[in-house]
Amino acid sequence: MTTAVAVSPARTFDRRLILPMVLGAILNPINSSTLAVALVPIGLAFHALPAETAWLVSGLYLATATGQPVVGRLVDRYGARKLYLAGATLVGIAGIIGSLAPTLGVLVLARVLLGLGTCAGYPAAMYLIRRSGVEKPGGVLTALSVSAQTIVVIGPTFGGLLIGAAGWRALFAVNIPLAVLCLVLGAILLPRADGGTSFPHRLDFLGIGLFAGTLTAMMIFLMDPAVRLIWLLPLAAGLAAGFGWRERRYADPFLDVRVFGGNAPLIATYFRALLAQTIAYAYLYGFTQWLEAGRGLSASHAGLILLPMSLVAIGVSAVTGRRAEFRGKLLVGAVSQVVACALMLVLNSASALWIPVVISLIFGLPQGLNSLANQNAVYFQADADRMGASAGLLRTFSYLGAMVSSAATGMFFKHGADTAGLHDLAIFLIVVASLLLVLVLADPSLRRLGAAADKKGAPA
Repeated sequence: MTTAVAVSPARTFDRRLILPMVLGAILNPINSSTLAVALVPIGLAFHALPAETAWLVSGLYLATATGQPVVGRLVDRYGARKLYLAGATLVGIAGIIGSLAPTLGVLVLARVLLGLGTCAGYPAAMYLIRRSGVEKPGGVLTALSVSAQTIVVIGPTFGGLLIGAAGWRALFAVNIPLAVLCLVLGAILLPRADGGTSFPHRLDFLGIGLFAGTLTAMMIFLMDPAVRLIWLLPLAAGLAAGFGWRERRYADPFLDVRVFGGNAPLIATYFRALLAQTIAYAYLYGFTQWLEAGRGLSASHAGLILLPMSLVAIGVSAVTGRRAEFRGKLLVGAVSQVVACALMLVLNSASALWIPVVISLIFGLPQGLNSLANQNAVYFQADADRMGASAGLLRTFSYLGAMVSSAATGMFFKHGADTAGLHDLAIFLIVVASLLLVLVLADPSLRRLGAAADKKGAPA
């Protein structure tokens, strides 16, 4: 069920918090997007196929898909400061391990640690915004979303330039100074007593384990869907059934499936995020690998091809960030993804470069619209007392989309990022984008949500 947002019109947001909030929230997008142009160089360094380097993507998102709601719940319990500082410390440690990793396995470990460490920034930021009690948090929410989107879209270009200048290990090393900066700003600016909600029961460790086990079993099979691994499917189903049984009965569950059953609009938002991010991450990682391995571009040139997407996405986010229009944004985003994925079918190893540039331009629209609309929908649809957990769960579903895209990329590029694999990937993405479009058209709550946002003066 949807809980009305209770705010205090007398309060204003402490703008000193914006810098550490934004910095913490962009740690995950930095590590997501810059890796897009590094998969081919890393594969060459460790003599690994795309199906193997795909674990660099999946490892991070397996960690974040589980870690986001866990850390979100801990933020709700203990406040933002402690979790923010702990996450920044783990990011710094992961940066050191990744920059020195001698094998692909150690590099995957570093990515898992990065996934866990970057879980705290976004739930902490949403928690602080909610606890501030501001009546119109539009500017702060937009700054948070636009900064993350900006990093996502410029990440491949920045990553390509960094690889060209210092090699792929620099993408891990850059986390060290970022973590130090987070620790300094967090220690100085984040409130020491930022509240927290009292929960009478201890954290649902069994539920967390069952959830993580379900995702891991599913991902291992999807990354290599062979007969010898078919036993993973009944294992995943059994773990999922056990998870559902546990969550319905535990007094303070890890994921309250009973609340989900009474809040259909919030469930729809989460599934829209999953579908939208499946396409976004498949483009970011799969298409970029094809540009390097299939079209023969360098990492820096592949990053530059994605630069038009960056510019369009930043502009669209900045222009539409304060407009209370959910359905229109999501419709434009879904249609744009269908068109861009269809254009991928005309590409081959000799295609003129203007074609991928046009595809990049079109992809800028959903990059600038989908995440912002879904983030702000959660702000209105979620229970106010569980904003940290709800925000973390939105990221979880986004990361589930990233894992699906990683599995699809590994499957279609099993023998290399060639043009045939790209076309198969594009067909899969057209199906996903069409499903997203149907879900947006079939959801009547989006119109009501836009009207409610306009009435309250809060952003969409």
